[in-house]
Amino acid sequence: MDDLEQQESLADEPEDGAVSVQGPPGDGDPFADDPTYRAAVVDLLGALAYGELTAFSRLAADAEMAPNQPAKAALARVAVAEFHHHEALTARLTEMGADPDAAMEPFIAPIDEFHERTRPSGWLEGLVKAYVGDGIATDFYREISAYVDLWTQTLVRSVLEDVGQAEFAVKAVREAIEADPRVAGRLALWGRRLVGEALSQSQRVAVERDALASLLVGGINRPGADLAEMGRMFARLTDEHIRRMGQLGLSA
Repeated sequence: MDDLEQQESLADEPEDGAVSVQGPPGDGDPFADDPTYRAAVVDLLGALAYGELTAFSRLAADAEMAPNQPAKAALARVAVAEFHHHEALTARLTEMGADPDAAMEPFIAPIDEFHERTRPSGWLEGLVKAYVGDGIATDFYREISAYVDLWTQTLVRSVLEDVGQAEFAVKAVREAIEADPRVAGRLALWGRRLVGEALSQSQRVAVERDALASLLVGGINRPGADLAEMGRMFARLTDEHIRRMGQLGLSA
């Protein structure tokens, strides 16, 4: 069985956004002999868990700004899926013997500060933020997941899957631009601000948490990314941002 088939056999994401991932394969504990690695995985899952919790609350609030009932219902469904992701992550932390609240605590301040600095002024800015701003964070954590065990990687990539927000945001923003082309310039500036803030926040999280940073730099028995690969990683993040802006009909 190749890696892709093995991942597919470990993870299943139902339509309601709930994530079900089996425990570690075999009878081995991937964290038993490496407490530093275990701390890194706890950090990674803690950061994601709080990110998913805030995504749920923000999307639920954004739904209240929706211009009509179908849009409100669509965004509410996305919010519910994000909460299911939060639950899957906290359940995994509990399985590892970690306290989910303690695991999330170090990331509350930086994530909250990012959202405070990028508070949308209206419905369209909220959609751009959900697609572009959250997309940068999603890409960052997906890059990190390349350096974890298959068990953890499967869960991380499952909760990072798009749950409908991309198609919804692209359709709504493009329709708004078609109706009033003048909004494109304002939203493009907003998108550029988001990418700068999101990249800064991602770098801050990685630098300030030694255990999380160790996933990228590697260890004695775990390969990491060298400086050249780190540069390529951030180039990929930028390229994905440009692609998302293009999908919205905005210049990056």
